Amino acid sequence: MSSRTVSRIAVLMGGTSAEREVSLVSGLACAAALREKGYIVSEIDAGADLAAQLRMANPEVVFNALHGRFGEDGCVQGLLEWLGYRYTHSGVLASALAMDKAASKRVFAAAGLPVAKSILASSKAVQQAHPMEPPYVVKPNNEGSSVGIYLVGAQANTPARLGPEMPEQVMVEAYIPGRELTVAVLDGKALTVTDIYAAGWYDYSAKYDEGGSTHIVPADLPADVFNACMDYAERAHACLGCKGLSRADFRWDESRGLGGLYILEVNTQPGMTATSLAPEQAAHCGMDFPTLCAVLVEGAA
Repeated sequence: MSSRTVSRIAVLMGGTSAEREVSLVSGLACAAALREKGYIVSEIDAGADLAAQLRMANPEVVFNALHGRFGEDGCVQGLLEWLGYRYTHSGVLASALAMDKAASKRVFAAAGLPVAKSILASSKAVQQAHPMEPPYVVKPNNEGSSVGIYLVGAQANTPARLGPEMPEQVMVEAYIPGRELTVAVLDGKALTVTDIYAAGWYDYSAKYDEGGSTHIVPADLPADVFNACMDYAERAHACLGCKGLSRADFRWDESRGLGGLYILEVNTQPGMTATSLAPEQAAHCGMDFPTLCAVLVEGAA
């Protein structure tokens, strides 16, 4: 690769979050892709001895393939800053903001982006009485990959019954009917829009299981909605201060036209697996997976 400026890469994967397994798959795929591009790659399963493992590997750049808490909430980014390593994807503040759904929604609203009505509440409270008029969604305020999402339907007589994986504080968000859309942003530029079809809710298994969902790339949408998705994704990436690769997720109630489009959240560490959305969009734009990984490495800050 003629534009390569670094040689030694450490790929962080695994970790201790609820998304450990998919992070391992992402990390192994990225490591293989970077080796294909000629980089010298060390694979690191991020644990309590991460600093020591990094010193042993002595990388020029750290490729962050972690998902979930510690890996994409600003924690590991802060450690890498303190140790003085260049690393891929977003920095401390952008990562922390994006992982905190309530905080990121306040940033989006201040930037003029459309967000769904939501409140923060205790898990105990949302199981005792409806926190808002159904339909609504209950989800952790600081998890990703659809970990722990509960949909309370319009005709529900009782509130949500949450599982043990849910934290003490949760977000309750008005349910937006319609279609699930997503846009990857690379170095500030939106790639395209994907329309996601899943049998039922687009949950963890729909995202990562083989055949769990169908992706239409590019999405067949009215021009104004397509362009708005691209614009909103770029603006969300910018107002959070993201770097490298991010992915913005939307819901669109097509019965309301452009007024039915809402941004849900931004993922600063999009999945990098065979079924992942961001690599699929990059491929549509003519960038294969190894090249995408190399671009992220060369742009590391």
